[in-house]
Amino acid sequence: MDGTGAAEQGIAFDRVNKWYGQMHVLQDVTFSVAPGEKIVVCGPSGSGKSTMIRCINRLEEHQAGTIRVGGVEVNDQRRNIEQVRRRVGMVFQNFNLYPHLTILENCTLAQRWVRGTPRAEAEARAMRYLERVRIPDQARKYPGQLSGGQQQRVAIARSLCMEPEIMLFDEPTSALDPELVREVLDTMVSLAEEGMTMICVTHEMGFARQVADRVIFMDRGRIVESAAPEDFFSNPQEERSRLFLSQILH
Repeated sequence: MDGTGAAEQGIAFDRVNKWYGQMHVLQDVTFSVAPGEKIVVCGPSGSGKSTMIRCINRLEEHQAGTIRVGGVEVNDQRRNIEQVRRRVGMVFQNFNLYPHLTILENCTLAQRWVRGTPRAEAEARAMRYLERVRIPDQARKYPGQLSGGQQQRVAIARSLCMEPEIMLFDEPTSALDPELVREVLDTMVSLAEEGMTMICVTHEMGFARQVADRVIFMDRGRIVESAAPEDFFSNPQEERSRLFLSQILH
């Protein structure tokens, strides 16, 4: 979906470039995401996948081209960055929970400090989202008392507490033991089924088949191929895509 509606209401990249010194990590990246669309981004390590989605909420700065979220340009202006971050939630590989705070406190901190939400209201919302990710019974525990899969579900709940319109997932299962991956993916599937706009960087191709409206394959900082899952997996158009799939699926 690359029309003007997506550009105005969703996310739009237009010839985005980024360098780390001499390393050109994003090269003329152009694509858009419509509201409610689910995108899976895949590719080899070092292809620019995580850098690309971190540019959406200005965790990384791009040096050329434009990114817009809901019509707001992502740039150096503090007001714009704050507007975008209010709309976009993000879940990382390594949970990033505060170890000295309880699960409930982790989920209420940003609500109270960033939005000024009263404690009772913040806690009620936190419990609602902990129930949504099926771990309300862990609210009084500390992160170190939970499994990796549970901690990642807390991280998802914490992002949802800010009630974002868009969720970004940066390899959310890569730090988990294999037996814990399913519980996190099930949570993400339920979000997708409820219509959440999502961009997920992952190697979980089963998740891509089940959830994605579109798969974007990246290599060396470029988008090599963008297609519906059934087309990408059954009939990839690019030789680089075919090689990647032959390695990751077999």
